[in-house]
Amino acid sequence: MTTCWVPSPQNSRRRRKRSWGGGNHPLRCDFRDLPDPPGATFGTFGRTWAGVATTSRPPGSTLHPLIRRTADMKIGLIGLGRMGGNIARRLMKAGHQVVAYDRSAEAVQALAKDGAEAASSLDDVRAKLDSPAIWWVMLPAGGPTEDTIAAIGEGATDGDIIIDGGNTFYKDDIRRAKALSEKGVHYVDVGTSGGVWGLERGYCMMIGGDTETVNLLDPVFDALAPGLGSITRTPGRVADAVDPRAEKGYIHAGPAGSGHFVKMVHNGIEYGLMQAYAEGFDILKSKNSDKLPEDERFDLNMTDIAEVWRRGSVISSWLLDLTAIALAKDEQLESFSGSVADSGEGQWTIDAAMEEKVPANVLTASLFARYRSRIEHTYGDKVLSAMRFGFGGHVEMPQ
Repeated sequence: MTTCWVPSPQNSRRRRKRSWGGGNHPLRCDFRDLPDPPGATFGTFGRTWAGVATTSRPPGSTLHPLIRRTADMKIGLIGLGRMGGNIARRLMKAGHQVVAYDRSAEAVQALAKDGAEAASSLDDVRAKLDSPAIWWVMLPAGGPTEDTIAAIGEGATDGDIIIDGGNTFYKDDIRRAKALSEKGVHYVDVGTSGGVWGLERGYCMMIGGDTETVNLLDPVFDALAPGLGSITRTPGRVADAVDPRAEKGYIHAGPAGSGHFVKMVHNGIEYGLMQAYAEGFDILKSKNSDKLPEDERFDLNMTDIAEVWRRGSVISSWLLDLTAIALAKDEQLESFSGSVADSGEGQWTIDAAMEEKVPANVLTASLFARYRSRIEHTYGDKVLSAMRFGFGGHVEMPQ
């Protein structure tokens, strides 16, 4: 049984309990009295006590219907690649149940050893899920995701939830959400950042979908998110006046499509940041070029420069951390080809900028630099490849 603390129109001092079993709606609740707990506080996101949202509130306050849980949730996870498998593992570590399916039987069995319930097909996943069912699809954008969601949608029933956690084009989300809603099926898009480090660090998530469904899934997102961690809280950000989920590493961006739109722009910015580092290291490396006068040549240590920039510098970042790791292993980056791929989000970001008539000079140049890298390779391109391998496990080795 999952307990949720939501507004009661009959009595603001009541707790409603949500049960996944029975009824036509996943928020079917019964009531029982709840006394005011001591030490409760109030804010625009609702009443909280010991970190749990509750229902009783003073006049004029605004209660956000955030659902908390006292039990686990069961999710069918489709796609057990670099990110999908670790998302499943992080969910299970938090006490959630995972029914796992992938075309690779080896991937399914590996996850089963970690505690997942193995499934042999989408139909098998459906048979093993509760009703309403929660599906999380973690597949490459395009055909694999499109075909899988279509197949899940065909057998879905009223109240089921389909989550796309990959890098889908946001306009496809809008279309899918409309089509699935005609069957009473809820669609949620989750832009997911964290790469191969997500199991340890948690995932930053940008979520699109209807408010009720997103709130219902909060236990899932809360388990996957990094949490407050050790990051200094932003000065001037008033806790009682803002959505606390952002500080924990996830947001409800808006309706279907908005999550992937925000993640799309995130990836466009990522391209620009990575290109800036790559060009900077290329300039440093080339300072020893025989094209320069001999007394103007510097034989600079790339490994030490990356390391010193990590410490107190205004340009320190996780991307720089990953660059320093790669350079510490091999300053010449001989194991990287420098032929830099793109997964589509950069181009979609530029397309959106053109539709909105917003200049995007840096992001556009960084995308074109990746196209150029496939023709000729520079040291900076190898730096890009090293960063991509560091955060996402993307392999761009010499041929």
